Amino acid sequence: MRAEGQAFIDRIEAALELVRQSLDWERALRRLDELDARVQDPTLWDDPKQAQAITREQKQLETAINTVREISAEMADAIEFVEMGEAEGEDDVIREGMQSLERLADRADADKVQALLSGEADGNDTYLEIHAGAGGTESQDWAEMLQRMYTRWAERRGFKVEVVDYHAGEQAGIKSATLLLKGENAYGYAKTESGVHRLVRISPYDSSGRRHTSFSSVWVYPVIDDDIEIEINEGDLKIDTYRASGAGGQHVNTTDSAVRITHVPTGIVVASQNDRSQHKNRATAMNMLKARLFEREMAEREAAASGEYQEKSDIGWGHQIRSYVLQPYQMVKDLRTGVTSTAPDDVLDGDLDQYISAALAQRVTGEAVEVEDVE
Repeated sequence: MRAEGQAFIDRIEAALELVRQSLDWERALRRLDELDARVQDPTLWDDPKQAQAITREQKQLETAINTVREISAEMADAIEFVEMGEAEGEDDVIREGMQSLERLADRADADKVQALLSGEADGNDTYLEIHAGAGGTESQDWAEMLQRMYTRWAERRGFKVEVVDYHAGEQAGIKSATLLLKGENAYGYAKTESGVHRLVRISPYDSSGRRHTSFSSVWVYPVIDDDIEIEINEGDLKIDTYRASGAGGQHVNTTDSAVRITHVPTGIVVASQNDRSQHKNRATAMNMLKARLFEREMAEREAAASGEYQEKSDIGWGHQIRSYVLQPYQMVKDLRTGVTSTAPDDVLDGDLDQYISAALAQRVTGEAVEVEDVE
């Protein structure tokens, strides 16, 4: 097998192994047999809610397992085709086999990401909060750049984007913003973006042309289904109302319609000003609070297995997940996975899929990568 073909095979096999690992392959096969048997039970639909959950799980497992089997079979056929062409010296046959392997490698990479979205709330819509760090106008401008980046990324994926909350900076940029991303697997794709993001550039606000480092944080949490029950004690809440505001007069209202809710036991703060109705903003903020509490519980559960749980407040500046350097050279580097791009303009325009795919895979493998930050 030529080196080019072997590279395609290696990509396919690596993707399939990751999918098998994420599914816990042998357990998944047994579970599918169990679900197939339950679906045949005529009493299943006596409980429609349970029946829907079972059929949904069956379909997801069946699709993932069949995908692995199909790609494995097609890879074997393509390898045989290439080897036959090599044995008979037929370049056209070799070329056709190589093209098949390349298409399979691309498909395996795409299906791998889909298979990694198997978390409890991965299929849900998601909230994405952005907060400027210390540093005034510099960090606020960076926060607005991140808002644009995630908006562009979401639009590329076909998600609908709504601005739920928005606080403009004094001179430029934003102090904070909360986006609602609506679309299939929105939370699953976005969840690995939580963390501190660092920007290094020549400041457009510095007349001396000096290089500045700015930080902003991103926090992602899922919109929860009605099936997920989160109990909140009203006595634990501090509710404030204020006048809504937005960039360029957007969302401006002359009444105190915006709502901010603080969950005193955890210190979680959520806010909504997207609607002119205080009642609707309060309902939205309560849904956001429930989502944050649910995400917190999921994080604690995941970390209980790894022993690495930290509160959001413990993520200080300097503990960034990704650095974006615009001067003196151009590079975007993820400090968890090592994925690097020398085209920061593309990344800031929403080209994030390579970072998200690698971070999702890392969650499955648990492999830590030692990555040096960029200067």
